[in-house]
Amino acid sequence: MRQLALITLVVPDYDEAIAYYTGRLGFTLREDTPLGPPEPTGKRWVVVAPHPDAATGLLLARAATGHQRSRIGDQTGGRVGFFLHTDDFDGDFTRLTAAGVTVVRPPRSEPYGTVAVFADLYGNLFDLIQAAQGDGRPSA
Repeated sequence: MRQLALITLVVPDYDEAIAYYTGRLGFTLREDTPLGPPEPTGKRWVVVAPHPDAATGLLLARAATGHQRSRIGDQTGGRVGFFLHTDDFDGDFTRLTAAGVTVVRPPRSEPYGTVAVFADLYGNLFDLIQAAQGDGRPSA
């Protein structure tokens, strides 16, 4: 094994999630492929990533059961589940807030770098991090 390729994120609707991740967060839509006939499930393989060259992407998976729907927005039990590294914290933070992204914790300086926490459309928590002179790993 050499890298983590995808992380599944359960969402209520493909198109709504694509619009949010590409429009507000500025992610790249890597793939949107129908899986089988459009009816009855309309299942699709949808992958977005924060940058075209990013090693890891998010697989946006539409919830198909009540159990899956209950996990939307809380897949990590209220903890930050996603960490976005940046080389331009101020620029990215300004762009995200201008796009209406919900800031949960404002920017602060930590030993590992500058960080702010934001929530996606569904309540999943993300760290936006510009690493200090180290590897940028916060203590979880």
